[in-house]
Amino acid sequence: MNEKLFFYYTSDLHSHFENWPQMIGFFNQQKRKHDLKEEDYWLMDNGDHVDRFHPIAEGLMGKGNVELMNAAGYDIANLGNNEGITLSGDDLYHLYDDAKFGIACANLNRMEDPQPEWLKPYQVLTSKKGTRIGVLGLTAPFETFYRQIGWGVQSPYDIIDTYLAPLREQVDIVILLSHLGINDDEEIARRYKGIDVIVGGHTHHLFQNGELVEDTLLTASGKHGTHVGEVILEWNPEDRVLENKQAYAISTEHMKKDDEVIQHVQEMRSVAAANLRTPVVTLSKKMKIGWFQETELMQWLTDELKTWTEADISMLNAGVLLDHLSEGPITYEDVHRICPHPMNPCKVELKGDEIMEVIRVAHTKELTEIKLKGFGFRGEVIGKMVFSGIEIMGSTGADGAFHVQRVNIGGRPLQMDETYSFATADTFTFGRLFPEIAYAKNKAYYMPELLRDLLTNALQKFC
Repeated sequence: MNEKLFFYYTSDLHSHFENWPQMIGFFNQQKRKHDLKEEDYWLMDNGDHVDRFHPIAEGLMGKGNVELMNAAGYDIANLGNNEGITLSGDDLYHLYDDAKFGIACANLNRMEDPQPEWLKPYQVLTSKKGTRIGVLGLTAPFETFYRQIGWGVQSPYDIIDTYLAPLREQVDIVILLSHLGINDDEEIARRYKGIDVIVGGHTHHLFQNGELVEDTLLTASGKHGTHVGEVILEWNPEDRVLENKQAYAISTEHMKKDDEVIQHVQEMRSVAAANLRTPVVTLSKKMKIGWFQETELMQWLTDELKTWTEADISMLNAGVLLDHLSEGPITYEDVHRICPHPMNPCKVELKGDEIMEVIRVAHTKELTEIKLKGFGFRGEVIGKMVFSGIEIMGSTGADGAFHVQRVNIGGRPLQMDETYSFATADTFTFGRLFPEIAYAKNKAYYMPELLRDLLTNALQKFC
């Protein structure tokens, strides 16, 4: 008789715990069904479970996420870039010390020994009937960022070349937890034989019924817990062949919330919030923000970015500050609330003509109103660009747009062929909003400091 094997997974939750009670409620319901039928099942996470935009992740540095996963009964987890490069090297080293589940991430390592005991390239699961399933994990290779915190990350293709054949000899079925993105998943499926299922993530794509590429089944559950993943495999033990494989992404919208999970999340939030109530400063007046204005608080942050990175010029978007600060005592919890983004300071080298183009684009209405999603940004819109270190002169045309005419730096005109250091958020080194920044040859990322750490400095300095 064929053996049915059930795998459930989450991916790219990004600490959206508003969906956690129904997700775990669904898993618990499925577990009860499988237990009655004596069927084998496992629960896995494919990375980016942690996101420091949420107070639980920030206040407990990811360990609250791990505790919630322990309580839910996870079996295996992969690391995403949000676990990997938004924490300090030391916090990453100890992130899974108390995990009751295995970690599978083959292309990540600490640059200096000892390696964390929890970090393994793959995990092997065994069914009640002895079928062996190898689960290999791979994470997005942000080599420059990992190096900054003392970790190394290797090419996923080199790792597959190293591990796939030996793993295949040990097991009957191979599942790849891939936090690489849809393009790499498809390329891996085309290039390699012997991977039965790829659980995808990182690019937040969604396959509601799975996609077959060559002989590999690709599955993905989107982001933020709007869907949970289910993989059903049918193994023929007599012929030792996988006869059927199916994958589904199931919407959590109408799932029943688990009351115990709700209470656990609330408890974790209370503990995390208490950790964030470190005093920062006492304000003598309310500090307002405006996404399309140059407010005093936003200017303080931009000035501090320039000073802290020792740059000639700095630029930030006003949309990074999400709320006002009230008069009176301000804690780190308040700073996190108004600047939750896991975004790092960055400094690039640009020629004067490139800076002029950045400034011109920055003043367009189209850019300021973009509803940016991802790249570390957790706000609503980009907002007005605020600068420090330069004087921008121009006029508002009949079309209502501001037209840049001259730019001075240090009391003299910006020199088009001169090189300047330009500080901004690392967000703008990704994508194509500012090609001059994204494609700059010389970039310096500052880690593990986040923009809110500079905001804390600015509040303490200028108040």
